[in-house]
Amino acid sequence: MADEKLAKLREAVAGLSQISDNEKSGFISLVARYLSGEEEHVEWAKIHTPTDEVVVPYDTLAAPPEDLEETKKLLNKLAVLKLNGGLGTTMGCTGPKSVIEVRNGFTFLDLIVIQIESQYPRVVADEFLPWPSKGKTCKDGWYPPGHGDIFPSLMNSGKLDLLLSQVTPKTLADVKGGTLISYEDKVQLLEIAQVPDAHVNEFKSIEKFKIFNTNNLWVNLKAIKRLVEADALKMEIIPNPKEVDGVKVLQLETAAGAAIRFFDHAIGINVPRSRFLPVKATSDLQLVQSDLYTLVDGFVTRNPARTNPSNPSIELGPEFKKVECFLGRFKSIPSIVELDTLKVSGDVWFGSSITLKGKVTITAQPGVKLEIPDGAVIENKDINGPEDL
Repeated sequence: MADEKLAKLREAVAGLSQISDNEKSGFISLVARYLSGEEEHVEWAKIHTPTDEVVVPYDTLAAPPEDLEETKKLLNKLAVLKLNGGLGTTMGCTGPKSVIEVRNGFTFLDLIVIQIESQYPRVVADEFLPWPSKGKTCKDGWYPPGHGDIFPSLMNSGKLDLLLSQVTPKTLADVKGGTLISYEDKVQLLEIAQVPDAHVNEFKSIEKFKIFNTNNLWVNLKAIKRLVEADALKMEIIPNPKEVDGVKVLQLETAAGAAIRFFDHAIGINVPRSRFLPVKATSDLQLVQSDLYTLVDGFVTRNPARTNPSNPSIELGPEFKKVECFLGRFKSIPSIVELDTLKVSGDVWFGSSITLKGKVTITAQPGVKLEIPDGAVIENKDINGPEDL
Protein backbone atom coordinates (compact mmCIF):
# COMPACT_ATOMS: atom_id res chain seq x y z
CA MET A 1 0.00 0.00 0.00
CA ALA A 2 2.78 2.41 0.95
CA ASP A 3 4.69 1.53 -2.26
CA GLU A 4 1.58 2.18 -4.34
CA LYS A 5 1.01 5.54 -2.65
CA LEU A 6 4.60 6.55 -3.21
CA ALA A 7 4.55 5.50 -6.89
CA LYS A 8 1.43 7.59 -7.58
CA LEU A 9 2.89 10.54 -5.69
CA ARG A 10 6.21 10.27 -7.54
CA GLU A 11 4.40 10.30 -10.91
CA ALA A 12 2.33 13.33 -9.95
CA VAL A 13 5.32 15.24 -8.55
CA ALA A 14 7.31 14.60 -11.74
CA GLY A 15 4.78 16.75 -13.61
CA LEU A 16 5.16 19.78 -11.34
CA SER A 17 7.06 22.48 -13.22
CA GLN A 18 7.17 24.93 -10.28
CA ILE A 19 10.00 23.14 -8.46
CA SER A 20 13.44 21.89 -9.41
CA ASP A 21 14.50 18.27 -9.80
CA ASN A 22 16.47 18.57 -6.55
CA GLU A 23 13.35 19.74 -4.70
CA LYS A 24 11.30 16.93 -6.23
CA SER A 25 13.92 14.41 -5.14
CA GLY A 26 14.09 15.86 -1.63
CA PHE A 27 10.31 15.82 -1.27
CA ILE A 28 9.96 12.23 -2.48
CA SER A 29 12.76 11.14 -0.14
CA LEU A 30 11.02 12.82 2.81
CA VAL A 31 7.68 11.18 2.00
CA ALA A 32 9.33 7.77 1.49
CA ARG A 33 10.87 7.96 4.97
CA TYR A 34 7.52 8.97 6.41
CA LEU A 35 5.63 6.11 4.71
CA SER A 36 8.26 3.51 5.59
CA GLY A 37 7.88 4.26 9.28
CA GLU A 38 11.67 4.31 9.62
CA GLU A 39 11.45 7.33 11.88
CA GLU A 40 12.78 6.52 15.31
CA HIS A 41 10.54 7.54 18.17
CA VAL A 42 12.17 9.10 21.19
CA GLU A 43 12.29 6.78 24.18
CA TRP A 44 11.32 8.97 27.10
CA ALA A 45 13.32 6.98 29.65
CA LYS A 46 16.55 7.74 27.73
CA ILE A 47 16.08 11.50 27.95
CA HIS A 48 18.29 13.33 30.45
CA THR A 49 18.94 16.94 31.37
CA PRO A 50 22.17 17.97 29.60
CA THR A 51 25.25 18.56 31.75
CA ASP A 52 27.63 21.55 31.59
CA GLU A 53 29.87 19.43 29.38
CA VAL A 54 27.07 19.15 26.82
CA VAL A 55 25.53 22.62 27.22
CA VAL A 56 28.38 24.96 28.12
CA PRO A 57 27.66 28.08 30.23
CA TYR A 58 28.13 31.24 28.16
CA ASP A 59 30.34 32.94 30.75
CA THR A 60 32.93 30.14 30.52
CA LEU A 61 33.69 30.89 26.87
CA ALA A 62 37.03 32.50 26.05
CA ALA A 63 36.86 36.27 25.61
CA PRO A 64 37.42 37.61 22.06
CA PRO A 65 40.91 38.97 21.36
CA GLU A 66 41.50 42.62 22.25
CA ASP A 67 43.53 43.12 19.09
CA LEU A 68 41.09 44.38 16.44
CA GLU A 69 43.12 42.82 13.64
CA GLU A 70 42.86 39.41 15.30
CA THR A 71 39.11 39.93 15.70
CA LYS A 72 38.85 40.86 12.04
CA LYS A 73 40.65 37.63 11.08
CA LEU A 74 38.09 35.64 13.07
CA LEU A 75 35.17 37.48 11.47
CA ASN A 76 36.64 36.84 8.03
CA LYS A 77 36.05 33.14 8.71
CA LEU A 78 32.37 33.70 9.47
CA ALA A 79 29.42 33.49 7.07
CA VAL A 80 26.01 34.52 8.44
CA LEU A 81 22.80 33.06 7.06
CA LYS A 82 19.46 34.40 8.29
CA LEU A 83 16.47 32.25 7.44
CA ASN A 84 13.34 34.03 6.28
CA GLY A 85 11.38 33.25 9.43
CA GLY A 86 7.96 31.67 9.90
CA LEU A 87 4.91 32.64 7.90
CA GLY A 88 3.36 34.46 10.85
CA THR A 89 -0.04 32.86 10.21
CA THR A 90 -0.99 33.19 13.90
CA MET A 91 -0.64 36.95 13.49
CA GLY A 92 -2.69 37.05 10.28
CA CYS A 93 0.29 37.49 7.95
CA THR A 94 -0.02 36.38 4.33
CA GLY A 95 3.76 36.19 3.87
CA PRO A 96 6.88 35.75 6.00
CA LYS A 97 6.73 37.65 9.29
CA SER A 98 10.23 38.85 8.50
CA VAL A 99 8.64 41.61 6.37
CA ILE A 100 6.83 43.10 9.37
CA GLU A 101 8.18 46.52 10.24
CA VAL A 102 9.87 46.33 13.62
CA ARG A 103 10.77 49.97 14.16
CA ASN A 104 12.19 53.05 12.40
CA GLY A 105 11.03 51.69 9.04
CA PHE A 106 13.17 48.56 9.35
CA THR A 107 11.80 45.05 8.89
CA PHE A 108 13.27 41.74 10.05
CA LEU A 109 14.18 41.20 6.39
CA ASP A 110 16.46 44.24 6.43
CA LEU A 111 18.85 42.26 8.63
CA ILE A 112 18.95 39.22 6.35
CA VAL A 113 22.25 38.70 4.55
CA ILE A 114 21.49 35.56 2.60
CA GLN A 115 18.03 34.17 1.84
CA ILE A 116 17.29 30.75 0.40
CA GLU A 117 13.70 29.78 -0.38
CA SER A 118 12.29 26.29 -0.96
CA GLN A 119 8.83 24.88 -1.38
CA TYR A 120 7.18 21.47 -1.32
CA PRO A 121 3.65 20.60 -2.46
CA ARG A 122 1.00 20.05 0.18
CA VAL A 123 -0.38 16.50 0.03
CA VAL A 124 -4.15 15.99 -0.13
CA ALA A 125 -4.72 13.67 2.82
CA ASP A 126 -7.43 11.34 1.49
CA GLU A 127 -5.87 10.83 -1.97
CA PHE A 128 -2.20 11.24 -0.98
CA LEU A 129 -1.47 13.29 -4.07
CA PRO A 130 0.23 16.68 -4.38
CA TRP A 131 -2.38 19.42 -4.23
CA PRO A 132 -0.88 21.43 -7.14
CA SER A 133 -1.38 18.41 -9.42
CA LYS A 134 -5.08 18.58 -8.50
CA GLY A 135 -5.26 22.16 -9.73
CA LYS A 136 -4.23 24.08 -6.59
CA THR A 137 -1.32 25.86 -8.24
CA CYS A 138 -1.51 29.07 -6.19
CA LYS A 139 0.64 29.62 -3.08
CA ASP A 140 -1.87 27.73 -0.90
CA GLY A 141 -0.89 24.53 -2.70
CA TRP A 142 2.65 24.78 -1.37
CA TYR A 143 4.40 24.99 1.98
CA PRO A 144 7.90 25.73 3.27
CA PRO A 145 9.26 22.33 4.40
CA GLY A 146 10.70 23.55 7.69
CA HIS A 147 14.19 24.91 8.04
CA GLY A 148 15.69 21.42 8.15
CA ASP A 149 16.21 21.63 4.38
CA ILE A 150 18.69 24.48 4.79
CA PHE A 151 21.61 22.06 4.49
CA PRO A 152 20.65 20.50 1.12
CA SER A 153 19.49 23.95 -0.06
CA LEU A 154 22.95 25.36 0.60
CA MET A 155 24.47 22.52 -1.40
CA ASN A 156 21.95 22.57 -4.28
CA SER A 157 22.11 26.35 -4.69
CA GLY A 158 25.89 26.33 -4.93
CA LYS A 159 26.16 28.68 -1.94
CA LEU A 160 27.99 26.10 0.17
CA ASP A 161 30.84 25.64 -2.31
CA LEU A 162 30.95 29.42 -2.84
CA LEU A 163 31.32 30.03 0.89
CA LEU A 164 33.97 27.34 1.23
CA SER A 165 35.94 28.99 -1.53
CA GLN A 166 35.77 32.39 0.22
CA VAL A 167 36.23 31.64 3.93
CA THR A 168 38.06 29.32 6.24
CA PRO A 169 35.21 27.04 7.40
CA LYS A 170 33.75 28.24 10.63
CA THR A 171 30.06 29.06 11.01
CA LEU A 172 26.61 30.00 9.79
CA ALA A 173 23.58 30.92 11.84
CA ASP A 174 19.85 30.38 12.51
CA VAL A 175 17.06 27.93 13.37
CA LYS A 176 14.16 27.37 15.79
CA GLY A 177 12.28 25.82 18.73
CA GLY A 178 12.45 22.93 21.16
CA THR A 179 14.87 22.08 23.95
CA LEU A 180 18.31 20.48 24.09
CA ILE A 181 18.60 17.08 25.77
CA SER A 182 21.18 14.38 26.38
CA TYR A 183 20.13 11.23 24.52
CA GLU A 184 22.29 8.14 24.27
CA ASP A 185 25.40 10.18 25.15
CA LYS A 186 24.74 12.80 22.45
CA VAL A 187 23.23 16.27 22.52
CA GLN A 188 19.93 16.29 20.65
CA LEU A 189 17.04 18.66 19.89
CA LEU A 190 13.64 17.66 21.25
CA GLU A 191 10.58 19.34 19.69
CA ILE A 192 7.17 19.29 21.36
CA ALA A 193 5.75 17.41 18.36
CA GLN A 194 7.96 14.44 19.34
CA VAL A 195 6.76 14.35 22.94
CA PRO A 196 4.20 11.66 23.89
CA ASP A 197 0.92 13.14 25.15
CA ALA A 198 1.53 11.71 28.62
CA HIS A 199 4.73 13.75 28.97
CA VAL A 200 3.71 17.11 27.45
CA ASN A 201 3.33 18.82 30.85
CA GLU A 202 6.74 17.51 31.91
CA PHE A 203 8.21 18.86 28.66
CA LYS A 204 6.74 22.32 29.34
CA SER A 205 8.12 22.47 32.88
CA ILE A 206 11.44 24.13 33.66
CA GLU A 207 12.52 21.52 36.18
CA LYS A 208 13.79 18.88 33.77
CA PHE A 209 14.00 21.00 30.61
CA LYS A 210 15.75 24.23 31.53
CA ILE A 211 17.28 24.89 28.11
CA PHE A 212 15.38 26.42 25.19
CA ASN A 213 16.67 26.44 21.64
CA THR A 214 17.17 30.07 20.54
CA ASN A 215 17.34 29.18 16.86
CA ASN A 216 21.00 29.94 16.31
CA LEU A 217 23.40 27.37 14.83
CA TRP A 218 27.16 27.63 14.43
CA VAL A 219 28.28 24.94 11.99
CA ASN A 220 31.49 23.95 10.23
CA LEU A 221 30.89 24.32 6.48
CA LYS A 222 33.08 21.34 5.62
CA ALA A 223 31.05 19.19 8.00
CA ILE A 224 27.83 20.26 6.27
CA LYS A 225 29.25 19.36 2.87
CA ARG A 226 30.46 15.97 4.10
CA LEU A 227 27.12 15.05 5.70
CA VAL A 228 24.95 16.29 2.81
CA GLU A 229 27.05 14.42 0.24
CA ALA A 230 26.69 11.27 2.36
CA ASP A 231 22.92 11.84 2.64
CA ALA A 232 23.42 11.41 6.38
CA LEU A 233 21.16 14.17 7.70
CA LYS A 234 18.01 12.18 8.46
CA MET A 235 16.31 14.61 10.82
CA GLU A 236 13.13 13.61 12.61
CA ILE A 237 10.05 14.17 10.43
CA ILE A 238 7.37 16.41 11.93
CA PRO A 239 3.95 15.62 10.38
CA ASN A 240 1.84 18.78 10.29
CA PRO A 241 -1.78 18.11 9.27
CA LYS A 242 -3.77 21.21 8.29
CA GLU A 243 -7.05 22.21 6.73
CA VAL A 244 -6.76 24.77 3.92
CA ASP A 245 -9.84 26.01 2.08
CA GLY A 246 -11.79 23.09 3.50
CA VAL A 247 -9.30 20.48 2.25
CA LYS A 248 -7.34 18.32 4.70
CA VAL A 249 -3.68 18.40 3.71
CA LEU A 250 -0.47 17.02 5.13
CA GLN A 251 2.85 18.83 5.45
CA LEU A 252 6.03 16.94 6.32
CA GLU A 253 8.63 19.18 7.93
CA THR A 254 12.07 18.95 9.52
CA ALA A 255 13.95 21.28 11.86
CA ALA A 256 17.53 22.35 11.20
CA GLY A 257 18.41 22.15 14.89
CA ALA A 258 17.57 18.45 14.88
CA ALA A 259 20.70 17.89 12.77
CA ILE A 260 22.85 18.50 15.85
CA ARG A 261 23.02 14.79 16.65
CA PHE A 262 24.71 14.04 13.33
CA PHE A 263 27.65 16.36 14.00
CA ASP A 264 30.49 14.89 16.04
CA HIS A 265 31.49 16.75 19.22
CA ALA A 266 28.46 19.08 19.02
CA ILE A 267 27.69 21.16 22.10
CA GLY A 268 25.12 23.75 23.16
CA ILE A 269 25.89 27.20 24.62
CA ASN A 270 23.66 28.43 27.45
CA VAL A 271 23.37 32.14 26.54
CA PRO A 272 21.81 34.98 28.57
CA ARG A 273 18.15 35.68 27.90
CA SER A 274 19.12 39.17 26.73
CA ARG A 275 20.48 37.62 23.50
CA PHE A 276 17.09 36.17 22.57
CA LEU A 277 14.07 38.29 21.62
CA PRO A 278 11.40 36.17 19.87
CA VAL A 279 8.38 37.67 18.11
CA LYS A 280 5.68 35.00 18.02
CA ALA A 281 2.62 37.20 18.63
CA THR A 282 1.60 40.84 18.40
CA SER A 283 2.19 41.22 22.15
CA ASP A 284 5.87 40.41 21.46
CA LEU A 285 5.84 42.90 18.59
CA GLN A 286 4.55 45.60 20.96
CA LEU A 287 7.54 45.00 23.25
CA VAL A 288 10.05 45.31 20.39
CA GLN A 289 8.39 48.40 18.92
CA SER A 290 8.11 50.19 22.26
CA ASP A 291 10.58 52.40 24.12
CA LEU A 292 11.60 49.31 26.08
CA TYR A 293 14.12 48.75 23.28
CA THR A 294 16.29 51.00 21.17
CA LEU A 295 17.90 50.39 17.79
CA VAL A 296 21.68 50.85 17.77
CA ASP A 297 23.70 49.91 14.67
CA GLY A 298 21.06 47.40 13.63
CA PHE A 299 20.89 45.77 17.08
CA VAL A 300 17.70 45.88 19.13
CA THR A 301 19.00 46.76 22.61
CA ARG A 302 17.16 46.91 25.92
CA ASN A 303 16.54 50.38 27.34
CA PRO A 304 18.80 50.84 30.40
CA ALA A 305 16.04 52.97 31.97
CA ARG A 306 14.15 49.73 32.63
CA THR A 307 15.28 48.68 36.12
CA ASN A 308 13.18 45.51 36.28
CA PRO A 309 15.22 42.66 34.71
CA SER A 310 12.03 41.02 33.43
CA ASN A 311 9.97 42.30 30.51
CA PRO A 312 6.37 43.42 31.09
CA SER A 313 3.70 40.75 30.71
CA ILE A 314 1.37 41.80 27.88
CA GLU A 315 -1.90 40.08 27.03
CA LEU A 316 -3.85 41.46 24.08
CA GLY A 317 -7.38 40.38 23.13
CA PRO A 318 -8.31 38.74 19.80
CA GLU A 319 -8.98 42.19 18.31
CA PHE A 320 -5.20 42.69 18.28
CA LYS A 321 -4.19 39.22 17.06
CA LYS A 322 -3.56 40.10 13.42
CA VAL A 323 -0.70 42.48 12.65
CA GLU A 324 -2.86 44.72 10.49
CA CYS A 325 -5.46 45.11 13.27
CA PHE A 326 -2.74 45.54 15.91
CA LEU A 327 -1.03 48.36 14.02
CA GLY A 328 -4.35 50.05 13.23
CA ARG A 329 -5.36 50.25 16.91
CA PHE A 330 -2.24 52.22 17.95
CA LYS A 331 -1.54 55.77 16.75
CA SER A 332 1.84 55.13 18.33
CA ILE A 333 3.14 52.41 20.63
CA PRO A 334 2.76 53.47 24.30
CA SER A 335 5.73 53.98 26.61
CA ILE A 336 6.06 50.84 28.74
CA VAL A 337 9.44 51.25 30.43
CA GLU A 338 7.73 51.26 33.85
CA LEU A 339 4.98 48.77 32.98
CA ASP A 340 4.62 45.48 34.89
CA THR A 341 1.52 43.93 33.32
CA LEU A 342 -0.98 44.94 30.64
CA LYS A 343 -4.22 43.19 29.77
CA VAL A 344 -6.37 44.58 26.97
CA SER A 345 -9.71 43.15 25.84
CA GLY A 346 -12.53 44.37 23.66
CA ASP A 347 -12.73 47.19 21.10
CA VAL A 348 -9.89 49.33 22.48
CA TRP A 349 -8.03 52.03 20.49
CA PHE A 350 -4.89 53.83 21.61
CA GLY A 351 -3.95 57.45 20.85
CA SER A 352 -0.40 58.76 20.60
CA SER A 353 2.18 59.48 23.31
CA ILE A 354 0.47 57.26 25.92
CA THR A 355 2.39 56.06 29.00
CA LEU A 356 1.54 52.84 30.83
CA LYS A 357 2.96 52.11 34.29
CA GLY A 358 2.60 49.35 36.88
CA LYS A 359 -0.36 46.99 36.48
CA VAL A 360 -2.88 48.11 33.86
CA THR A 361 -6.08 46.44 32.69
CA ILE A 362 -8.16 47.99 29.90
CA THR A 363 -11.53 46.44 29.07
CA ALA A 364 -14.05 47.72 26.54
CA GLN A 365 -17.59 46.60 27.31
CA PRO A 366 -19.38 44.55 24.61
CA GLY A 367 -20.53 46.76 21.75
CA VAL A 368 -18.64 49.81 23.07
CA LYS A 369 -15.61 51.42 21.44
CA LEU A 370 -13.10 52.57 24.08
CA GLU A 371 -10.55 55.19 22.98
CA ILE A 372 -7.50 55.96 25.11
CA PRO A 373 -6.75 59.67 24.46
CA ASP A 374 -3.47 61.15 23.27
CA GLY A 375 -0.97 61.77 26.04
CA ALA A 376 -2.79 59.67 28.66
CA VAL A 377 -0.71 58.41 31.60
CA ILE A 378 -2.21 55.27 33.14
CA GLU A 379 -0.65 53.82 36.28
CA ASN A 380 -1.95 50.84 38.30
CA LYS A 381 -5.50 51.19 36.97
CA ASP A 382 -8.41 49.09 35.78
CA ILE A 383 -10.05 50.92 32.88
CA ASN A 384 -13.57 49.78 32.00
CA GLY A 385 -14.85 52.91 30.26
CA PRO A 386 -14.10 56.60 29.54
CA GLU A 387 -15.16 57.52 33.10
CA ASP A 388 -12.14 55.62 34.47
CA LEU A 389 -9.61 57.68 32.48
